[in-house]
Amino acid sequence: MEQWIGGLAVVTGASSGIGAAVTSKLVKSGVIVVGLARRIEALEELEASLTHEKGTFHPKQCDISNDDEIFAVFEWIEESLGPVSIIINAAGVLKPATLIEGSTDVWKETFDVNILGLCVCTREALKSMKAHEIAGHIVHVNCLVGHVLPELPLPEPLLNVYPATKHAVRALTETLRKELRGSNSKIKVSSVSPSYTISDMYNEFPENAAEALSETPRLTADDVANAIIYVLATPPGVQIQDLIIRAIGDAL
Repeated sequence: MEQWIGGLAVVTGASSGIGAAVTSKLVKSGVIVVGLARRIEALEELEASLTHEKGTFHPKQCDISNDDEIFAVFEWIEESLGPVSIIINAAGVLKPATLIEGSTDVWKETFDVNILGLCVCTREALKSMKAHEIAGHIVHVNCLVGHVLPELPLPEPLLNVYPATKHAVRALTETLRKELRGSNSKIKVSSVSPSYTISDMYNEFPENAAEALSETPRLTADDVANAIIYVLATPPGVQIQDLIIRAIGDAL
């Protein structure tokens, strides 16, 4: 990780889960991190825990389903901190619903955050990298359901459009890789796809569904954050395009 010391990383969904875990590891490695999330209080709590580390953490409230908020944050970053070297797209939404009876508003929110927000944040980070000729790294936090649709141990199927958004993230990763290759760019793009991970994302699930998931082998946010650090630590000539991570004993 020495290559990134003093560089600037943007982490979406930094208030909890994988986003918070990877933020902590980046700051401890000497990276300047701007953490984006809707819950500023949670970001400020994370900031307080990272006060004396090698790097620095800057919490910024931002709803990545809102283009104007994204533009304002990236303008502030450029003016106040400098160019972006890394972006970790860790923000994600999974609301329990079905395709048969689900709410259109829930579906739209999931697409807005998991796909469009990811694309807009990535584009703004790329503008900064290219303008300053930085061979940066883009990491999309994907999911196993972006590769296969396993039979989860749930009383009823509640994933609705979520797997579709994660399949889209895989396609977006490969499309961007080819675009970057076509322009002879040294910027890397990687997708990290964990299986079921302990997360606040499942807090809205019915109690019986939460109980069923608790019996499934699970990854921790730290497990996934360590994988992201592994991807970032590759030498300049190496790109990990797609990394799948499973918990030991996972039958999904």
